[in-house]
Amino acid sequence: MAKLYNTTLFIIKGSNITIKLFLIVIMLSIPLAILLSLIKVSKNRVGRVIISIYTWIFRGTPLLIQLFFIYFGVPYLGFRISRFNAAIITFTLNYAAYLTENFRGAIQSIDKGQYEASKALGMNNYYTMTRVIIPQAIRRAIPSTCNEAISLVKDTALVAIIGMEEILRAAKEIMTRDFTLLPFLIGGIVYLIIGAVIIFTFKRIEVRYSYYE
Repeated sequence: MAKLYNTTLFIIKGSNITIKLFLIVIMLSIPLAILLSLIKVSKNRVGRVIISIYTWIFRGTPLLIQLFFIYFGVPYLGFRISRFNAAIITFTLNYAAYLTENFRGAIQSIDKGQYEASKALGMNNYYTMTRVIIPQAIRRAIPSTCNEAISLVKDTALVAIIGMEEILRAAKEIMTRDFTLLPFLIGGIVYLIIGAVIIFTFKRIEVRYSYYE
C-alpha cells in the first residue's frame, strides 16, 4: 500500500508539468488561432498566403520533429532556451495551426445573411466581426477545440523526450526501477481524469454559449 501511495504521489507530481504546459499553451494558442483565422478569411492576399504556409508546415510535419527543431535549433541562432519554454513555443505554434483551420471553417460557415443584416444595421466590418460573426464562430468551434485540447494533454507526453518530468517520464522511471506496469496504469488514469475535466469544462462553455444564441 505504501508503494502504491508513493508511486501515485510521484506521478501526480509529474502531472504538474503536464497541467501547467497545457494551460499555458491553450491560453496562447486559442487567441493566436482566432487572429490568424481572421487574416485567412480576409481580403489580404499576402496575409492569407503566409498563414496558409504556416498552417501547412505545422500541420504537415510531426510534432516531435518540431519540438526537436526548436529545442536544439534555436541555440544555434544564439538564443538560450529552456526545455519548458521550447515546449511552450512548439506546442503553441503547432496547436494554433490546427485551431486556425477550425476557426476559419467556423467563420466561413456563418450564413452570408448575417453579414448583410449587420451592414443593414449600419455596423462596420470591425463590429460585424466582433459582435456578430466571431461569437457565433467560437460556439461552432467549441467541439473541435475540445478535441484538440484533449489531444494536447496526451501530446504533452512528448516532452519526456527532451528530459522534462511529466506523467509519462515519471511512470517510466518507476517502471524501470520496480519492474512493474502499475505506474503506467496510474499514469493512464491520471490522463483520463484530466481529459474528463477538459470535456466537462468545454461542455459547460458550450451550454453557456447556447444561452446567447
